[in-house]
Amino acid sequence: MLVFEGFALERIDVGEVELRVRVGGAGPPVLLLHGHPRTHATWHRVAPLLSDDFHVVCPDLRGYGQSSKPPTSPDHSPYSKRAMAGDCLTLMRRLGHERFAVVGHDRGGYVAQRLALDHPEAVDRLVILGDVPIGEALKRCDARFAASWYHWFFFGQTENPAERLINADPDAWYKATADEMGAEAYEDFRRAIHDPNAVHAMMEDYRAGLGVDRAADDADQAADRKIQCPLLILWGTRDDLPELYDDILTIWRDWAGDVQGYPLDCGHHMSEEAPYELAAALRAFLYPSAALDVP
Repeated sequence: MLVFEGFALERIDVGEVELRVRVGGAGPPVLLLHGHPRTHATWHRVAPLLSDDFHVVCPDLRGYGQSSKPPTSPDHSPYSKRAMAGDCLTLMRRLGHERFAVVGHDRGGYVAQRLALDHPEAVDRLVILGDVPIGEALKRCDARFAASWYHWFFFGQTENPAERLINADPDAWYKATADEMGAEAYEDFRRAIHDPNAVHAMMEDYRAGLGVDRAADDADQAADRKIQCPLLILWGTRDDLPELYDDILTIWRDWAGDVQGYPLDCGHHMSEEAPYELAAALRAFLYPSAALDVP
């Protein structure tokens, strides 16, 4: 059993797919969205720190973990961030929330961005961890990006799919340890990466990223469509985002009118590496009267 004390584990039908969801706490609603190749279990150290003052909702995104893995299409749109954002909107509505805050990490950050852009009436505050928009990343792509984030383009191939290599030895490809993640979260992660259907779905996420997701970002920029709610950007000092982009906040200020942000002393997987610091940052932004002291 995962370490989410006081949380319920549910399966919720959101229309096209069924999501595995961890739900707990009471108060203003906040939706936590994981990245690749994690599941909702990546939040197991952060979610309990928020649950005294928030109703915390942690789903496996479609295709990930134990959520549904629908058939794909030639344009990979069933795994687009627009489709995933629609799942999340329906999920929160079925839990009784018309407006809510969203926190997204890595691929979940792209889903969070899309949710705020497509459904501004639903998102009252937005936090994105370790990302710039997909369209911005691809527009700025250079040799340094291609070397560091080559997996975007490897995963995106369909003629020689990455699934064959990954499925041959998932543990070697997706290096992680129980010490880093926590034993229960690690076992949940391993169950996912050893599921060929989940691996295929995760590759479809990246294939959508290079096509329909980038097109959606480009269309938003062409229409001067911006995120309407306050936006917080956080990143890790030991991640490579600061090396790739000279000024992360300047990039995001082209996408939202109310932007703030700063780094945390950690690497890429912020919820696992710096849970108290991340929870404190989230509380300060989402609900300042419920401050959390960092031990």
